[in-house]
Amino acid sequence: MHLVATPIGAARDVTLRALDILAGADILAAEDTRRARKLLDIHGVRRDARTILPYHDHNGAAMRPRLLAALAEGKSVALVSDAGTPLVADPGWRLARAAIDAGLPVTAAPGASALLAALSVAGLPTDRFLFAGFPPPRASARARALAELGAVPATLVFYESPRRLAASLAAMADALGPDRPAAVCRELTKRFEETRRDSLGALAAAYAAAPEPKGEIVVVVGPPPADAGVGEDAIDAALAEALAAGSVKDAAATVAARLGLPRREVYARALALAAARAR
Repeated sequence: MHLVATPIGAARDVTLRALDILAGADILAAEDTRRARKLLDIHGVRRDARTILPYHDHNGAAMRPRLLAALAEGKSVALVSDAGTPLVADPGWRLARAAIDAGLPVTAAPGASALLAALSVAGLPTDRFLFAGFPPPRASARARALAELGAVPATLVFYESPRRLAASLAAMADALGPDRPAAVCRELTKRFEETRRDSLGALAAAYAAAPEPKGEIVVVVGPPPADAGVGEDAIDAALAEALAAGSVKDAAATVAARLGLPRREVYARALALAAARAR
């Protein structure tokens, strides 16, 4: 089975190897068969009598046995997602896992990736990064998820939909700190490609005041600042403010993320402060 990366915008970003695989595979499986056909037509890849099978989150359980059976018979299967690299925030990992568990060969034909393109143009550290996928759509779940990421000593990368971008940026500014450097990358490799670089707070304010953007969006957030020896007074002051608005657990998560400190240590301090207040 070949996991084939396809362009995220510019059609010419497809690799020669990808075209060879798509031309020679016995079976093509695609998240969106219409987009797959369009890509083949653009590059003159003949489909002949081959069927392009749909493979996505909704039919994966039903399609996997069919594709695995074909692989077991010695046929080659090329899997493509809508755009970019399959399995990266796209359907396919269960299929790949099932093929691996069955002892069937799985190979990658790497190429375009919105994740890597955004890291390249964001202007933020790339020596260590964490891909966090799409933030949860609900505000409470999103806040919890971001609080857990706040102290991660790495650049963070998120995918987001245009309609949720402003709310997500505001939540990131609140949970990760408004001064964290960030970049919003939109429509990468396409005609109206745009990258805006600023602090999280400034970006959140800008997108809150602007019309809803269009296109595919990647948000890149720089790592937290190195611990500059945050004093106990500063920690206690931040915890006192957070405890007035929420539980010990939530307060510790918020302050740890904001100050870039180990969550366990801040939680222990929050417990001590809460106990002292109760006496």
